Amino acid sequence: MSLIAVFTPPDFEQDHLKKSPLATLEPAPADGIAPDNYHATSNHPEYIKVKDNLWALAPESRMDAVFVVKDCTVDVVEARNLRAGDLVVTGRTENGEEGILVHNTGFMQTRANEDKFSFRSRGTRETPFSYSYDALYEILKHDRDHGHIVWVLGPAVAFDKDSRAAMQGLIENGYCHGLMAGNALATHDIEAAIYNTGLGQNIYTQTLQPMGHYNHLDILNQVRKAGSIKKAIKTLGIDNGIMYACEKNNVPYVLAGSIRDDGPLPETVGNVYTSQDLMRSHARKATTVITMATQLHSIAFGNMTPGYKVLEDGTVRPVYFYVVDMSEFSADKLANRGSAQAQAILTNVQDFIVNLWNHLKN
Repeated sequence: MSLIAVFTPPDFEQDHLKKSPLATLEPAPADGIAPDNYHATSNHPEYIKVKDNLWALAPESRMDAVFVVKDCTVDVVEARNLRAGDLVVTGRTENGEEGILVHNTGFMQTRANEDKFSFRSRGTRETPFSYSYDALYEILKHDRDHGHIVWVLGPAVAFDKDSRAAMQGLIENGYCHGLMAGNALATHDIEAAIYNTGLGQNIYTQTLQPMGHYNHLDILNQVRKAGSIKKAIKTLGIDNGIMYACEKNNVPYVLAGSIRDDGPLPETVGNVYTSQDLMRSHARKATTVITMATQLHSIAFGNMTPGYKVLEDGTVRPVYFYVVDMSEFSADKLANRGSAQAQAILTNVQDFIVNLWNHLKN
């Protein structure tokens, strides 16, 4: 089996597709407004019939946007970013009836067992994940040099000494091209660098430290005083951790603000639509995504991420999306929100990230 799944395009010689009409285009009536009967995009490969004998594949299609056609090319645009007069694809069928084809079987592999009834067909906490790990090791080795690996992290990654060190190692060795998180991940990572605590608890022994509940607040104050995380790393003498590794290796990160934030850190983006746009720029480039212990960020980034990517040579490859959590609920919720390509690895993030690093660092 090929490392990266091979894409099988539709057979446009099928009679019903040869007879398909051209897609209907309607102008956006105003900025930020889609025409009636607009076609809402999915994260599956979608083709639009833009002229006779030409079905254009939408690049980086993602959920809940619209298609804009110009000069026989298709662009994917969030409705709020439409401009009056943009020619928007309309129609709500998916099999060519209106010049729109949603192709959701392009990456399907033939299963060895095609029985209609079988046990253990769905991933649960009882599922063995040995193959998932082995496949992920190889995908990350490939995408380190030939792709764009994005991590979406909850603060739990910084609450454990070994997981924090493992994530630092992955970043420093090229296995991270973009990091998405909230204010808490960065705050507690810097807290660990200075005080060796997370929310006042020692990140190795788990013992609570005297007055430790002040630690993250003091960190927020000191970083805000320095003016930025980068400046604080220098002024506070920080030489370890996730944010240190990002700054040292010029790995971009987006810290999306929340109504729950303390501080926040200077880099935290308070405008939700600005942070969404910044995150989306990485989602559109992503070839592999790993989300860990952050349900809302995982769902949000899953909605932004295409299920496939068109490479410069025209090759279409899948975007691999892993959700790592102790609970099936988080993975199920992501799939229920449309990110059917998400693959769950059900374990705690500390065990996962340390296992990953131990296999990739050699």
